[in-house]
Amino acid sequence: MLWSVFTSGAWAPAATLAVLLLAMAVDLLAGDPRWLYRLVPHPVALIGQAIEFLTRRLNRQHLPRPRRILLGALCAVLVVGGAGALGAALHALLADAPFGWIAEGLLASSLLAFRGLYDAVRAVARGLAGSLEAGRAAVSQIVGRDPASLDAAGVARAAAESAAENFSDGFVAPVFWFLLLGLPGLLAYKAVNTLDSMIGHRNARFEAFGKVAARLDDAVNFLPARIAGLLFVLAALVLPSASAASAWRVMLRDAPKHRSPNAGWQEAALAGALGLALAGPRQYGGQAVEDHWMGDGRSAVTAADLARVLDLYLAAGALLFAAVMVALLLA
Repeated sequence: MLWSVFTSGAWAPAATLAVLLLAMAVDLLAGDPRWLYRLVPHPVALIGQAIEFLTRRLNRQHLPRPRRILLGALCAVLVVGGAGALGAALHALLADAPFGWIAEGLLASSLLAFRGLYDAVRAVARGLAGSLEAGRAAVSQIVGRDPASLDAAGVARAAAESAAENFSDGFVAPVFWFLLLGLPGLLAYKAVNTLDSMIGHRNARFEAFGKVAARLDDAVNFLPARIAGLLFVLAALVLPSASAASAWRVMLRDAPKHRSPNAGWQEAALAGALGLALAGPRQYGGQAVEDHWMGDGRSAVTAADLARVLDLYLAAGALLFAAVMVALLLA
């Protein structure tokens, strides 16, 4: 029985898997309910507020570059260390509480983004089916590039790339770090990820201050990104419209060419599986970004292709869920 994996005052090792399965199930069914976060702040929003507070006080443009790098490192240590310490304190509190595992599972579910990303990409597909402007409005919620510069194929391609990259950042990596280090690891990972999204930019304001945050994000996503790519390859085995052999070949060939050390593994695997071409030259903030193409298929991605992307995404997520469930049964 599920109850047998818990003991009073301390959890048996299998409890981590049980809590994780609960978190994954809640995220799949409910996502991030907007009504809830109108009443209480989302944990990532609180992390973001801490980053903004420290950035205002530590990121001084007039300081020499080496000192700004050190202050950025201090910011990263404070945010990540604080998030991990909070996770440890919460886990210690909940481990001694009746049904504390349920509370921890609910909290962990708020730090997974499988359902949220699925809904966001589906909104882009539905928007494009109506009009280009609707598609642009939907994709602006999940990508950093200027939607006004994108045609219909560009909008669909951006959504497909977001589905691939954030499958790792929003789902595989959080699961990985929860399995490895529990709630402290999950909160620390989300802190790293949020730091990178807020200050890990290559511009005048953050190139020095955010350097450590960006490198830390690369490090913590190294294994999850490759696991995510492998999950796309395996998911292609069960989809008639996908090719696992092409996914594997394209991933190994193209992923190392991506400007990101991690994002190419998921993007290349997804592109190869579905016969698409992702990444390539694009614009962020009005600046052209040169990148290699991932895959050698069609770059003219369509709304219909996004439906195939979501099928592969769901299959890959189901494989990870099944792996955790089997691990619990064997624990």
